[in-house]
Amino acid sequence: MFIETVPNRNSPPAVLLRESYRDDQGRAQKRTLANLSKLPGDVIAALKVFLKGGTVIGTGPDDLEIERSLPHGHVAAVLGTIRKIALDRLILSTAKDEASRRHCDLVVAMMVDRLIAPRSKLGFVRAVDAETALSSLGSVLRLGRVKEREAYEALDWLIERQSRIENGLARRHLMDGVLVLYDVSSSYFEGRRCPLARYGHSRDHRGDRPQIVYGLLCTREGLPVAVEVFDGNTADPATLRSQVEKLKDRFAISRLAMVGDRGMITSARIRDDLRSVGLDWITCLRAPAIQALAAQNGPLQLSLFDDRDLAEISAPDLFPGERLIVCRNRELAIERSRKREDLLAATERELAHVEAQVRRKGSRLRSAAEIGMAVGAVLDSRKMAKHFAVDIRDGHLSFQRRSDRIEDEARLDGIYVIRTSMPAEHLDTHETVQAYKDLSRVERAFRSMKTVDLEIRPIRHWMAQRVRAHVFLCMLAYHVEWHLRDALAPLLFHDTDIEAARAERTSPVAKTEPSEIVKAKKATKRSADGQRVMSFDGLIAHLGTLVQNTMRVPLRSKHRFMLHSKPTALQEAAFRLLDLDPLRVQ
Repeated sequence: MFIETVPNRNSPPAVLLRESYRDDQGRAQKRTLANLSKLPGDVIAALKVFLKGGTVIGTGPDDLEIERSLPHGHVAAVLGTIRKIALDRLILSTAKDEASRRHCDLVVAMMVDRLIAPRSKLGFVRAVDAETALSSLGSVLRLGRVKEREAYEALDWLIERQSRIENGLARRHLMDGVLVLYDVSSSYFEGRRCPLARYGHSRDHRGDRPQIVYGLLCTREGLPVAVEVFDGNTADPATLRSQVEKLKDRFAISRLAMVGDRGMITSARIRDDLRSVGLDWITCLRAPAIQALAAQNGPLQLSLFDDRDLAEISAPDLFPGERLIVCRNRELAIERSRKREDLLAATERELAHVEAQVRRKGSRLRSAAEIGMAVGAVLDSRKMAKHFAVDIRDGHLSFQRRSDRIEDEARLDGIYVIRTSMPAEHLDTHETVQAYKDLSRVERAFRSMKTVDLEIRPIRHWMAQRVRAHVFLCMLAYHVEWHLRDALAPLLFHDTDIEAARAERTSPVAKTEPSEIVKAKKATKRSADGQRVMSFDGLIAHLGTLVQNTMRVPLRSKHRFMLHSKPTALQEAAFRLLDLDPLRVQ
């Protein structure tokens, strides 16, 4: 049977229920069973669906059920970006076996999961399991049932391929003559069983916990390409040689300049690790070296900065073959002066408290040794020993500021000196200063990996290779996040016109003022085209409200179909920027 609409001249068409049959001669014929012309249009449409084998859904709340709803939009955004930058293909490379494909899918899934909701590997297994799924990640990647051991096996598989993956990233993003940013950070452990965990200088201000140290190599734009994990008591300069070998031998980059801070690229490392292999560098001088340059009749004369904030000098005796760029940041000078005075005042208050204890009758602080320990604890806590003269004897304590040393330090407030081997014809003065200031992009990467988005800690592994794999996985996740932030910048509080704002500065030493674009964003909380502007994690969470619904019709209990929620205007704008269709990401 079928429904046919028959034209009826000037009258409304006739809607007829008909069936086909064959006459005695075997010819195809059709006959009318009923005239449906007076039925409402929606009823006729329902009959057409029913006659084609479909299921007619009523208008009641029990006629269509949502069997399962899973957040999907954030998964589509992150996974689609991984596919777009071909990071999954780089991770898998030429492996064809099913085991490698399974490991690669799990690694990609862990990267996506770390970006949308950082959690432990056990939490990841539960998040992608069909029974306890927290998003569409497991179904989109067709992971099926994931066992906990598989997640750890995937990490072991990944760390074995770290060198090859980093080589591939270097081929994509590094080339001869490039500037490479390098910096080191640390993360503490709660446990004590990891052989990498050692007590050292804690950047997390958790000296009571063992830690690991890791160094991150980035492009000048802050895009990470390699990471290496060291023992927790490794000094920053000691990590540099392995990075030089990595760049020269593994990445086969013959000409580049490493940019690192004064604690990383020291004179000893320049002599032993950089100059010996022909690499250039951009770093900064420590305070004692600056004081030596600013000594009487030295090459650094502060009168140069009465009406300028930038000057290039040379000191062939101290730094042969290097350029020295002296910068004076007046805002930094004011801040350092304020901070020093606050520290001095706080130290004086605590020393006065110790002095009162010494004078108190029956005090426990009587011997010079006991008083010295109490005073040392106060001075060391704020690194103020050089600024105070202390007289300690049995039953006596007195102190006063060393005004001459304070004045010597204060006259160099806001002064920093960049040292580089780069010839001026390759990198002029302004570009060199900006290149050093670009180190802040590595610090932003560390901040994102450690606390803001990816939460590298707490580190829940204790085997050395698993810890290295965890850190490498976090680095790959931040590599994806960098691309996401770059594409979604118009919808974030990012300054998309930063280069124009820098060009308007009178000097690279001056702070870059926000562009008019980002000022308007912050004032209106809207983008140029009227979309609401959000933080990165807020936008990712909002994308997650685009959900994947598994639908079921009770009249046909075995029939299920997928129905996605309608994207909001902001979600549509985000996926346009990413150039992705969230319903087609697989």
